[in-house]
Amino acid sequence: MSFSSDIKEELLGIKMWDVNSNMKQDEQLARLCIREAYIKSGSMNDPNKKYHLQIMFKSNKKAQEMQAILQHFEIYPRIIKKEKEYMLYLKDGEEISEFLALIGANNSVLKFEEIRVLKETRNEINRIVNCETANLNKTIEAAVKQIEDIKLIKKKNKFNSLPESLKEIAELRIENPDVSLAELGKLLKNPIGKSGVNHRLKKISEIAEEIK
Repeated sequence: MSFSSDIKEELLGIKMWDVNSNMKQDEQLARLCIREAYIKSGSMNDPNKKYHLQIMFKSNKKAQEMQAILQHFEIYPRIIKKEKEYMLYLKDGEEISEFLALIGANNSVLKFEEIRVLKETRNEINRIVNCETANLNKTIEAAVKQIEDIKLIKKKNKFNSLPESLKEIAELRIENPDVSLAELGKLLKNPIGKSGVNHRLKKISEIAEEIK
């Protein structure tokens, strides 16, 4: 069964009136109205793919009435015309979760939240990996350029005339092409920070540019 079918099956097993609810009578009636509308013409996409819950109405007036009811419960769906019908829909995960809780589909809320957590965790991991990959690529590109500058200076016999601090960082860069500036700074006889290493390598780059 689909996630959408599971919701309807759960709703059909719920008692029409919840005697233990703290809701006012008119709010309980409103909840019943929402529940019946969803059972009759609602559906939901597989949340593993995308968040989308909808209820179809024959008229815009009916869709707007349901929209107003949901807004009372601080859930804000949108309405669009789709062929000859009007679709009231939610795309925000938090609001979909609140909608399911409102109509009493508690088991579906738990399943939905579990999927949301896993999905958001995967997205966060992918974001971190992509960010780290991008940073690594930048580090490699910068290191390649730095090594090219150092080799040019050596080729033009200008290396020995460099200050000892620049020669030391240059040799370390050639020996360690894949390390970050911070790591490079720790390898010096007298370790310095990332900004200090960057300053020295910029000096080397400027000298290489002058030679070019």
